[in-house]
Amino acid sequence: MTPALYVVATPIGNREDVTQRAIAVLRAASAVACEDTRHSRPFLEGLGVAVPLIPLHEHNERRAVDRVIALIGEGKSVALVSDAGTPGISDPGGRAVAAVRAAGIPVIPIPGPSALSAALSVAGLADGPVLFAGFLPARPGARQAEIRRLAAVPAALVFYEAPHRIEEAVADLIALLEPDRTLLVARELTKVFEEIASMPLPAGAAWLAADANRRRGEFVLVVSAPPPRTGLDAEAERVLRLLLAELPVKTAARLAAELTGRPRNEFYARALALKADGDGPDRR
Repeated sequence: MTPALYVVATPIGNREDVTQRAIAVLRAASAVACEDTRHSRPFLEGLGVAVPLIPLHEHNERRAVDRVIALIGEGKSVALVSDAGTPGISDPGGRAVAAVRAAGIPVIPIPGPSALSAALSVAGLADGPVLFAGFLPARPGARQAEIRRLAAVPAALVFYEAPHRIEEAVADLIALLEPDRTLLVARELTKVFEEIASMPLPAGAAWLAADANRRRGEFVLVVSAPPPRTGLDAEAERVLRLLLAELPVKTAARLAAELTGRPRNEFYARALALKADGDGPDRR
């Protein structure tokens, strides 16, 4: 193979999901950099891959990549795998890829299984943007702050979550996001106990509580996009009222739009309504 780093996706559960191209690349590589040699060795041996393994995980990624770069510099090829799925997507590998690319070495993707794409494929979302947020912070305060930050993003949200935090994470999503969003819970994708359920977001906590098995395994959560906004939110309303206290309606509406990024006509309509209700200054 061309001397390069090959980023190889491996199964997230069902081993039959490995691609023929992934097998060919792993067999032909000079070495395989892997997240956990104890996990990857039996999987690779089952594919007939007998090459040296290089541990490359979140604790040694910076050091291990030097060895990878040196091998490729000698004209060899190195495959990069994580324990499951695609390296660099909420898995080790991102720093290694950046360092190899910075060294002027080709990085070649070998696409395949991904929990992200698997969950999205069955979520039934309408066309529109999707934001992948990875794992939410473990600490409650930081997690809630992140959800608040993402709440206004006009896109469906996708999260990975661990079993020991799934109840807390879903409870925070329910508390901080609009109740008319939907929630898809995808648990143990492609594994023996795979379970996929879609429900109104507020029903998520009760669904998890109904069966202890539903709180086990690895999770992907897909939350639908926020509903279309109607009217001004509290902050936009505050900005408009402050400007109306000093400026004519048209000027206040224009400046409010520039400050918030929202359409000017929303502010103009609201300003006229405030004036008609006697809740704003009499400026034209």
